[in-house]
Amino acid sequence: MTAATSDEVWTLLRELLETQKETDRKFQETDRKFQETDRKFQETDRLLREQSQAADRRMKQLDEQLGKLGNRLGEFVEGLVRPALVRLFRTWGIAAREVHADVSVEEPDGGMQIDLLVVNGAEVVLVEVKSKLTQADVNEHLDRLGKFKRLLPRYADARVLGAVAAMVIPREVGRYAYRQGLFVLAQSGDSVVILNDAQFQPRTW
Repeated sequence: MTAATSDEVWTLLRELLETQKETDRKFQETDRKFQETDRKFQETDRLLREQSQAADRRMKQLDEQLGKLGNRLGEFVEGLVRPALVRLFRTWGIAAREVHADVSVEEPDGGMQIDLLVVNGAEVVLVEVKSKLTQADVNEHLDRLGKFKRLLPRYADARVLGAVAAMVIPREVGRYAYRQGLFVLAQSGDSVVILNDAQFQPRTW
C-alpha cells in the first residue's frame, strides 16, 4: 500500500472540512426551517384563538339580540296586540269577549301551540304572532287551524277563523295571508290595525 503524500493528506483534510461545513450549513438550514415552522404554528395557534374568541363574542351578541327580540315580541303581544284584539274584531262583527294567551294542547300524535285565542262562544279566532311574518309561518298557521277542532273538540260547533300579527310583514307575505282567508294585523305607530280591506271574506274552519 502506497503511503499518502502530504498534498493528498491536505486535500483530504480540505474535503473533510468542506463536507463538515456543508453539513453544518444544512443543519443550520434545517434548524432555521424548524424555527420558521414553529413560528408559523404559533401564528396559526394565535389566529385560531383570536377567531375562537371572536366567534364567542359574536355568539354572545347574537344571544343578546335574540333575547332582546324575544322581549320585543313579548312586549308587542302584551302591549299592543292582546289589548286591541277585542276592539279590532268587533269592528268586523265578531263580538269577542275573551282573549287567552299561550294556549297549549298536547296529544300523543302531536299537539299545537296557540299564541292568542279570541273567543265569544259562537266564534273563535286563532292569532299567530311573529316578529317578522314569513310564508312558512302562514302555512304553519293554516295547518294549526286545520287541526284545531280535532284537538279542542269543545269548539267543534264554533266558527273558527284565523289571523296573523307581526311587527314586520313583507307585502307579498301579507297578500298571501289575505288570499288564504286570514286576518292580517300589523303594528301602526303605537297601535295595531287590521290590514284587510272591506272586500275581504274570512275563511272559516
